[in-house]
Amino acid sequence: VQLVESGGGLVQPGGSLRLSCAASGFTFSRFVMNWYRQAPGKGRDWVAYISSAGDYKNYVGSAKGRFTISRDNAKNTVSLQMNSLKPEDTAVYYCNAKERGGPAEYWGQGIQVTVSS
Repeated sequence: VQLVESGGGLVQPGGSLRLSCAASGFTFSRFVMNWYRQAPGKGRDWVAYISSAGDYKNYVGSAKGRFTISRDNAKNTVSLQMNSLKPEDTAVYYCNAKERGGPAEYWGQGIQVTVSS
């Protein structure tokens, strides 16, 4: 099982980044997907959710209107489009897969996003 994030980096405030997560080793379409983030010195916080079919999405309040989660079950990928980035969005972002109705849960290794001028 692997979840591999990509697309992070350094961006100026107000800029955009698109994170992607490539999944392998499990039946992707049976899993709901989440993005979490962990800022320096803080705990890991949930950011966004997408249902297994992609028909329901939810976001933490600070991300609503700025972030968009999407998935492609044919390509086994989930993405997080992040616009209007703020310094407080700086964190390591993690891709998470949770089995719908089951116990399995997987995490990616995380990817750094830094918002700074």
